Amino acid sequence: MSLAFRCGAVALFFLATLLGRPAWAANEGQQDFLDAVRAKLNVRMLSDLDEVIRLGESALAKGLDEDNTVLANKLLAATLIARAAIYSKTAFGSVPVDPKWRDYRRLALADLERAARLDPDRPEAPLRIAQMNLLPDGDRQRAVAALDDAVARAKGQVTLEVEALILRSVVQKDPAKKLADLDAAVELAPGSAMALRTRGELLADQGKTDRALADLNAALHLDPDDVPTLEAKAGVLAKMKKYDEATAAIDEVRKLLPNSPAPLAQRAAIHAMKGDYQAALADCDEAEGISPNNPSVMLLRANVYQEMKDDAKALAEVDRLLENKPGYAPAVRVRAGLLAAAERFDEAIAAVEQLLKAQPDDWELRLQLAALHSAAKHYRKAIALFSEILAKDPDNWIALRGRADARLGIGQHAEAVADYEKAITLRPNDSGILNNFAWVLATSPVDKVRNGKRAVEMALEACKLTDYTQAHVLSTLAAAYAESGDFESAVKWSQKAVELGKPEQKADLAKEMETYKAQKPFRELKDEEQPEQKPAPPEKPKPAPLEKPKESETPKPKPGPILVPPA
Repeated sequence: MSLAFRCGAVALFFLATLLGRPAWAANEGQQDFLDAVRAKLNVRMLSDLDEVIRLGESALAKGLDEDNTVLANKLLAATLIARAAIYSKTAFGSVPVDPKWRDYRRLALADLERAARLDPDRPEAPLRIAQMNLLPDGDRQRAVAALDDAVARAKGQVTLEVEALILRSVVQKDPAKKLADLDAAVELAPGSAMALRTRGELLADQGKTDRALADLNAALHLDPDDVPTLEAKAGVLAKMKKYDEATAAIDEVRKLLPNSPAPLAQRAAIHAMKGDYQAALADCDEAEGISPNNPSVMLLRANVYQEMKDDAKALAEVDRLLENKPGYAPAVRVRAGLLAAAERFDEAIAAVEQLLKAQPDDWELRLQLAALHSAAKHYRKAIALFSEILAKDPDNWIALRGRADARLGIGQHAEAVADYEKAITLRPNDSGILNNFAWVLATSPVDKVRNGKRAVEMALEACKLTDYTQAHVLSTLAAAYAESGDFESAVKWSQKAVELGKPEQKADLAKEMETYKAQKPFRELKDEEQPEQKPAPPEKPKPAPLEKPKESETPKPKPGPILVPPA
């Protein structure tokens, strides 16, 4: 709908309302109001909107009766929203984005905030306020409040209410509230492919893959050529280990985007999940042929090498990327992770600290730095950094888990449990949190912390989520059974952990099993904290506070064993 048509339709409503209304002494501004309405009918550009706003403000300043004041405020609100839309289009309507976009956002937000006050019945203003504030460096708290306002105002306006519910689901912290918003959106608009896709993606993130796939298929029935939905379906199928079907979905994307490297990169990730690394590398090569030196493809290739346990080639690939694009933050982060995986913690920490000097407001980078300090056993430094992050974002589940893991390292078991408790409410199906939480509940030397029954429940859930294939998770289940007094089950699962464990894990896992054979529960002792900025000396690994990533996962580049925020 053109700006002229949209503004004209609004103006005709006001003009029809005003015609025949007598002029009273209290309506000294009525002529300006009529002029504003007529000007709205002829809006073609930004300066025309400015004139409508000037006349409307003049009308209100001169005086209008109660009814006309309401109408003038509504006209002003509609015009301010239209002007904000032009500011937004100016900033974001071209590629690359206008470098002055923050200035345009400030202007748009000023108009939208004023519109929201002038016409409390319109949902567009708070909805657009939320969108503007969800951009980088925006006010997230204002966005959340604006979305609550938009949902409340939009009752009966299905299109806007669904849009507001979908966006609010994105910013909700509570998984149950996220799903409730999307359920409401789908119920209001069962024919909305966007609502179905968004709910499908959330269900997939929550591990509910069957329901996720049903939603994504329903969305594709409505819009068969929607690329994001096809990509999401491929990701769900890959999680379900239906790799051939996942590849078929991506091949559909390739037909739609034959000149894009993106579907080849996603297919490479699926091949890597399947363990077909040569096919993954071949797809990376083809993708880079379409888009030479593409950073995302190069990072993916590095990740494939890492999955192949060839960290030297992974590091070389990242270094090649940084030669082409010096200081590229995602590459620096991945390189830091690779260095940490090689226990070159001082170099990894230095690289991230250097990057932080250039990007001091990057809180995700601070999160990685905290995780690096924790991996280097600089636990108190890690706790301080995680706490700094949580002071700004109390519901950051990665920081909560990271701080809990670091607290285990210095024996603060009760404090770790408090962090795990909050983290698990935010990520109830996260195998890493479940595993580490169960471990401390089963093995803490602090009597009041241990809870064998709950440890078994959590460990079983972690085992289900990891398909009973992860040695350290089976080790946790064994410890939980031992704490519960079921040493027969403890020995059984400990034996399986030894069988599945990597060569460097087997000795420690075997010691745990001997403990259970002796009818004794396992007790975790705190690690010896290392001096700051010095790499930890090599030692035999043991069930660590930081869960190692599953080898069957990882379609996206990740920095080794270091915990990083999701993209």
